[in-house]
Amino acid sequence: MHLDQPLSDKEFDELDNFLMSDAVGDEGMTMDALHGYLTAITIGPEFIPLSEWLPNVWGLEGEAEPKFDSEKHSERIISLIARFMNEVIITFEVAPKEFEPLFCVYELNGKEIIDGEAWAWGFWEGMQLRADAWETIKSSSLEPLLRPIYLLGADEISEEEMKLVDEPVKCHKLAIEVEAAIPHLYQYWLPLRTSGVSTIKRDTPKQGRNDVCNCGSGKKYKNCCGAGPTVH
Repeated sequence: MHLDQPLSDKEFDELDNFLMSDAVGDEGMTMDALHGYLTAITIGPEFIPLSEWLPNVWGLEGEAEPKFDSEKHSERIISLIARFMNEVIITFEVAPKEFEPLFCVYELNGKEIIDGEAWAWGFWEGMQLRADAWETIKSSSLEPLLRPIYLLGADEISEEEMKLVDEPVKCHKLAIEVEAAIPHLYQYWLPLRTSGVSTIKRDTPKQGRNDVCNCGSGKKYKNCCGAGPTVH
């Protein structure tokens, strides 16, 4: 199965059922929270390796893993998560303005209401992996775009801020704001995004092959330390 293949409905349900099972912790991510989490990681300031972000998905203490049936089962679930993430990546690469958060939707008094709290919480958790870097947005013109994500997703907000999320209709409006904000956040980080891998910086200039060898022999580097192994 290729990573660029989107999850089928059956595979989506398979992953959903696993995340909702007793195999993971009570604080484990649901599919909508996972989607928000993966989105933050995908569009954020730098590449984050799977080994760093995956443990948070399970909601278990420390680096504990879920109760997989077997090694093959573990590989299967992680593969589904990787492909789920790749769907997000491909969407932003191909059509970022068409990105849609995986919000829950329900009916209230005959009206369709969006519940974006779990998604926003997942996104907020993804931001915390590189919290210092995300802080830079607060000094930019995009700072207001983070507010609906914060109000819906942060673990703790003030008593005064609670009044902004104490009714389904208020949360619905904030969820719409979140969806509108994501493409802008993506564009903000796109030219700044780094690999997350440190570049090795040389203390001295690179040794040229025709330069005098640094070892002090007096020979050219190519005829001394830069010479390849002798073939017998």
